[in-house]
Amino acid sequence: MRMRLLAAVTTAFVLIASFRSVPAPGLHGTSLVVTAVLIAFIAATVCAFQFELATPTRFALLLVVVGTAAWLIDLQSNRAAFVGVIPALAVAAFVLPVSLAIVLVVAALIAVTAGWLAVGGTPVLGIALNDFAIVGFFLLSMLARRLRESNEVAQSLLAELEQTRAAQAEAAVLAERQRLARDVHDVLAHSLSGLLLNLESARLLARQSTADAQVGDAIDRAHRLAKTGLAEARRAIGMLRGDALPGPERLDDLAAEFEADSGVPCTVAVTGAERDLGSNARLTFYRVAQEALSNVRKHASPERVEIRLDYAPSEARLVVEDYRRNAQLAAPGIATADGAAAANGAGYGLTGMKERAELLGGTLTTGHTRTGYRVDLWVPL
Repeated sequence: MRMRLLAAVTTAFVLIASFRSVPAPGLHGTSLVVTAVLIAFIAATVCAFQFELATPTRFALLLVVVGTAAWLIDLQSNRAAFVGVIPALAVAAFVLPVSLAIVLVVAALIAVTAGWLAVGGTPVLGIALNDFAIVGFFLLSMLARRLRESNEVAQSLLAELEQTRAAQAEAAVLAERQRLARDVHDVLAHSLSGLLLNLESARLLARQSTADAQVGDAIDRAHRLAKTGLAEARRAIGMLRGDALPGPERLDDLAAEFEADSGVPCTVAVTGAERDLGSNARLTFYRVAQEALSNVRKHASPERVEIRLDYAPSEARLVVEDYRRNAQLAAPGIATADGAAAANGAGYGLTGMKERAELLGGTLTTGHTRTGYRVDLWVPL
């Protein structure tokens, strides 16, 4: 961009100076020659600076610029066309390969010197100063090119260093997640697997003996709970290893599992257009519903449970509410993090979910209603 501006300024200067010189551009005699050379100079300069060209083509155009500028030095008395060589030298230093750039500088020295000598009466010192100016400007331009290239290399190395550091941090996080996954698998999944095997044996023995049917039902429920816990442990391990996180699309599965384990009807209602919640919000909605149903299973005997998920343009809300025959109403205004479980010292599950909601900028409210208990999660989108 700066070289194009330099070319525009110098070309305008040469054009104006040509019309103020003798002979000025015209349509007869020497003036016609000046006109033709000036047009060739301007056309070559514009093409060399305004278009994406192959290196040989650009080099040829720059030779034309230098040659026509030297010719104008010979033709006109004010010798202002010398300025037109400057942008060609800049392009040669910044764009062309070094070998071609040196060839262009030598060509400029020869052409400009020949133009000055053709005028006659030009002092040798003046010619030497012009040649020195050409060489000096070219060397300064080459130095600027080297500085620019060095800066680009430094920026590239800095970007590679930042990428390396980011990759190292990501590898460290992945290694820690893998370690946690192994620990969870070794401790929790193995324990649940052993529990599941023992419950399976107890269930078979209960069916073969004359044990009370209620004992068999209790063992069946415990078996289902252990099986569900094992599946959840494996799912948690999969999440640590980078598998897809569960989200609201699994609310129906949670409701079906709850209904099978407790015998209590559980329905799911989704309203509004489904929105992309993001991985953290998706997992929070799933975990809140899971924890709420778990607390209902452990601490309440409702007639039914409802799960309602509402998508709005700027928010999403999840409500898990149970309906009981003889609901024990809490004192007005009192709400705990875990309902009935709070009285027994439990309640850390929904407390953790409340913290998850706050990290998302949302809220988690829980409390008794006139018909049971409600867990309400609100998250802005």
